Amino acid sequence: MSNPDRHIHPVATGNAAQVVAKHDAPQELVFYAGWFCPYVQRTWIALEERGIPYQYKEVNPYLKEKHFLEINPKGLVPAVEYQGKALYESLVLCEFLEDAYPTNEPKLLPSDPFERAYTRLWVDYINKSIVPAQMRLTQAQDPEKQKAALEEANKALRTFAAEAKGPYFLGDNFSLVDVTIAPWVARDYIVREHRGYTREGVSALWKKYADHLEKRPSLVNTTSERVHYADIYGRYLRDEAQSEAAKAIRAGRVIP
Repeated sequence: MSNPDRHIHPVATGNAAQVVAKHDAPQELVFYAGWFCPYVQRTWIALEERGIPYQYKEVNPYLKEKHFLEINPKGLVPAVEYQGKALYESLVLCEFLEDAYPTNEPKLLPSDPFERAYTRLWVDYINKSIVPAQMRLTQAQDPEKQKAALEEANKALRTFAAEAKGPYFLGDNFSLVDVTIAPWVARDYIVREHRGYTREGVSALWKKYADHLEKRPSLVNTTSERVHYADIYGRYLRDEAQSEAAKAIRAGRVIP
């Protein structure tokens, strides 16, 4: 049986396509990406925020080239090749960019050790509480399970928003916490349209934070046209998606 996910639109569109076009020339850092992937978008936002030169290379998730699999044996995006050496995992890459390009501004991790650790705590919270809850809500089929998943997702977001110092999570400065959650804010219209979620239904604080975050240029400019996400997320809404993340949620495992 053929995999329906093979019909994903092959390239970025809209604002994201314009950014891709500006990053065609060879650079010491090659960014292997999938335009549709929220994890990719995290690293992409970090690259754009910090003005780091990079070459963008789109990876076909079903026809992975031998060289890409040598870079990342998992076969997952995002990945980078830096001075001939390879790294992967979205948040590892974001932190690597902080270290490899120390003079580029703005920094996404605070310099103060306590604030740096505090940032990592909330990044971890997003990964372990918010992202899985939103995915469970998207993939839930039974009305009662959808209701329970909505309550779980709202609670996780409410807890997060209550700690946001505003307008961004740490205050005035956009940070790795905002980078980590931004792709899911950009995609929350999916559960709004299909699962009864609303930002105001979470809390006034969450709505204020999310409404502000979704306007961040680095998020807007790395997001493709909505029409091309519809087919992808339709599979999640039917719980038919075959991504590693979708399989993990379906099996009750930790997202890889």
